[in-house]
Amino acid sequence: MQQTVWLLTVVVVAIIALIFLFVALNSTTRAEYPAVQARAYRFRSVVFWGLILAGIVIAAVTLRELPYTSAQAAPAAQVVNAKGYQWYWELDHDTVKAGQPVEFHVTSGDVNHGFGIYDADTRLVAQVQAMPGYVNRLRHTFDRPGTYRIMCLEYCGLVHHGMIFELQVVAPQNAEVEP
Repeated sequence: MQQTVWLLTVVVVAIIALIFLFVALNSTTRAEYPAVQARAYRFRSVVFWGLILAGIVIAAVTLRELPYTSAQAAPAAQVVNAKGYQWYWELDHDTVKAGQPVEFHVTSGDVNHGFGIYDADTRLVAQVQAMPGYVNRLRHTFDRPGTYRIMCLEYCGLVHHGMIFELQVVAPQNAEVEP
């Protein structure tokens, strides 16, 4: 999908460059205003309807790729309540099962924090904002067992860098996770 978007972007930029070149080359040509206006309005109408059609086609193609499933089809999630404080995380579970959805209910007890989940290679796999007085829900399915780190993504004070929690993701057959 990214390759397609990249190629589409290159084509659109090339078309815009050609339009600018056309305008620059024809800027010295003199013409009567009513004739130029009529052509411009026709051109504008064609471009408008072309963009509408392109938008419909792009929406139809890309909306099929959304990762959302209906509420009835989604399997029950493991729920983990997470609360951020200066400068630590408090989670009610430190172990979850791989291959099953986990729904994190994330809030903060003091200031805003960024709840970021990192894999063993320190790649960000999921994130959500932790805000006082509000619970954000983050749903993620861990594909592989291992140790994941939860780190704060928003500077929250002096010991922000030490705000790390380790979450164990275990294979489903080895899991003894509280419901």
